[in-house]
Amino acid sequence: MKITSLEPARCLPVPDAGIGALLTERGNLPLESVDVAADISGLVAGVEVTQGFRNPFDVTLEATYVFPLPDRAAVTGFRMEADDRVIEGVLKERGQARADYDQALREGRRAAIAEEDRPDVFTIRVGNILPGERVSVRLTMSQPLPYEDGAATFRFPLVVAPRYIPGSPVDGQPAGDGTAPDTDAVPDASRISPPVLLPGFPNPVRLSLAATVDAAGLELRELASSLHVVEEGHEGPPKGPAKGQGRTVRLRPGERLDRDFVLRLSFDASTSLQLDGRGTFALTVLPPPLQATRAPRDLVLLLDRSGSMSGWKMVCARRAAARIVDTLTPQDRFAVLTFDSVVEQAFEGLVEASDRNRYRAVEHLARVDARGGTELLEPLRQAIALLGGQAGRERVVVLVTDGQVGNEDQILEQAGGALSAMRVHTVGIDRAVNAGFLGRLAGLGAGRCELVESEDRLDAAMEHIHRRIGAPLVTDLSIKDLEVEPDTVTHLGSIFPGVPLRAYGRHREGTSATVRGLAEGAPWEERVAGVTVDNPAIRAVWARAHLRELEDRYAMGEHDLETRIVRTSLEYGVLCRFTAYVAIDTRQVAGEGPEHRVIQPVEPPSGWEMPPAAPMMGGFAANAMLAAAPMSVSRMSGPGLDAADMEQGFVAGGPQAGGFGGPAGRGSGGPEAAMPKGPKRAPAAPGRGRSGMYAGRPTHRPESVRPQLVAELDRLRALPVPDLAYLADLGTRLAALAAYLGGNEELEALARELEAAERPGAADAQALHDRAVEVLTALVGGGSPPPGSGPGPMPGPGSGPGSGTSGEGRRGPFWKRA
Repeated sequence: MKITSLEPARCLPVPDAGIGALLTERGNLPLESVDVAADISGLVAGVEVTQGFRNPFDVTLEATYVFPLPDRAAVTGFRMEADDRVIEGVLKERGQARADYDQALREGRRAAIAEEDRPDVFTIRVGNILPGERVSVRLTMSQPLPYEDGAATFRFPLVVAPRYIPGSPVDGQPAGDGTAPDTDAVPDASRISPPVLLPGFPNPVRLSLAATVDAAGLELRELASSLHVVEEGHEGPPKGPAKGQGRTVRLRPGERLDRDFVLRLSFDASTSLQLDGRGTFALTVLPPPLQATRAPRDLVLLLDRSGSMSGWKMVCARRAAARIVDTLTPQDRFAVLTFDSVVEQAFEGLVEASDRNRYRAVEHLARVDARGGTELLEPLRQAIALLGGQAGRERVVVLVTDGQVGNEDQILEQAGGALSAMRVHTVGIDRAVNAGFLGRLAGLGAGRCELVESEDRLDAAMEHIHRRIGAPLVTDLSIKDLEVEPDTVTHLGSIFPGVPLRAYGRHREGTSATVRGLAEGAPWEERVAGVTVDNPAIRAVWARAHLRELEDRYAMGEHDLETRIVRTSLEYGVLCRFTAYVAIDTRQVAGEGPEHRVIQPVEPPSGWEMPPAAPMMGGFAANAMLAAAPMSVSRMSGPGLDAADMEQGFVAGGPQAGGFGGPAGRGSGGPEAAMPKGPKRAPAAPGRGRSGMYAGRPTHRPESVRPQLVAELDRLRALPVPDLAYLADLGTRLAALAAYLGGNEELEALARELEAAERPGAADAQALHDRAVEVLTALVGGGSPPPGSGPGPMPGPGSGPGSGTSGEGRRGPFWKRA
């Protein structure tokens, strides 16, 4: 068997780099290991993911981990193991599951909860971990493998990339413990924005990934691994749920959780109809040997030029966009829109795809560079307006992006209906792409989603895109002869060259199906005989796909579907947005709830460029840079500040609205949120006004660090007694902020005073405390709440909206985002 590496130069591990298992004097905190065991059989993979946590503290701990899973994976099992006890999780309505989890923690029992925040973003919380104790949680899932051009793809994401958060901050308790504030556009932004570490941070989480491949009787020609180097072994069955013999590939030790793992399997698929004997079917129909013919088309190309697209992604995006322009013929019309926080057009409206106009478009694309934030909704609106419709012309939207946005539901609600009347193709470019959202967009418009995870992959991907953007082979598909249950068949779409039709559904009667459609303007059909198989994954994969379609409809305004979504999720045992798995120990092991809470920091995705001296993405890069600020070790953390924050210099705050380096002022919730300054000073003379150590460094607007200053002020006010050690540590954090700003006199002066707090002859603690409160209040313009009303100790996610607190009365449960 031949195994190839698609880009070996990019597969070498970086020494001492890894996700944030933060080093303290007592060990790593809190995530120790991630183990992925997959059993791939034909076009379905059974996967088990085990996460190992350890409490290095001398108090009880609640650990939170925000992580990705494949967007089409059906999570069907959850288990917690601790102290030789195994607790199986139960799937419940989400509000009930959260209430049960919170009650268990208050009663001193161990508990764990698994929740879905996006189709590919999940959160696990494990509470009442005893000092020194290890706890593991295990998720069981099944996922379908996409098959195109003779190869199936197993893609497993390993990191949640930072996402652009638009909108204005909202009042009330945050929905989660992440770094981004909840906004009116993304009411649960704090749940999908875990803190991020700088690349190269030492002591990585131990990553183990093994995939046993059984082509289910098909001839497996080749395995190709992208991004991670793998080894091949002839071993027995993996630890995954579906046991079987086959070839096992493993990651070499030292790989990091900073990109997607991709394994491509080359084999010849076949047309089939699988019946599970319990009323669920899986249909696969290979493309017929036809020549596609198409009507003239109007095409709008949308190219994402936001800050997260910098580096190799921008190079790939420009090349991909230029190749798409090359697919056009003189009978077509097209428009090219590039967007970040603003939208720019290569020319006014739709123009004929003449040689001259295509050349002008390619010239325009060559000048595009990365900047600003990912405001995706407005370019989609403009594309819809441009494609108003003309009889006899196909309307096509092609989106080239990394998809790193947090307002997916807002986009679907406001643009989904119009996009469903067009053909939408998406090209995702990233090593940790938002595949779930891009797939949802393409599915709305019966188009294709192509993912490009490296420059080496681009040429092959563009060959696929070239054909996908052309006309489909068969349209207007329907299923006959098999008596299907109404409204249960997944979206049929169209059959494209090289891409089989894959459909799942529920049926009452029948052992065969006839697929009908239109090909070359004439009726087309193919009859497929059914085969009964003992494969529970078929039922789970259908339920997951069906739930996704219902949730998309909910996001687009059909809010009466909530009850049906919950009922379907519980009936088929598949996790969704409106349900959660909860595992609760019956034995009391602690007092009244965990004494310490930590959200696991994650590593920035591989390939993202973040120069420390001049971050390209305001809030995100600022936080990442602050993660490296020197801090004292073994000091008590202040209220609301994790020990990890204190010992490693990580400052919460994260990407604010517009946090991907949008226009000035966007970093703190919009242009109107400019940060008031302290007392006015006379203009500095030339060459002065900035400290010499910062001369020549890029400057950043003070409002970009306002959230961090507000947080520091809140913690300072919440201190029960002024503490010199805490004040000295605060001085180091303020010095880091001053460095990020390129010099700030007030911050620098205060930082020097505080850093000297423990030196002999320093001012007393109360005077320093009052001085710090005075200066920070002036810097933030008095925007911090008065003493006693600040956040105080960091609330657990369970105390936020949806848990019965006052925050829910104002905002409603965050999972009902629409």
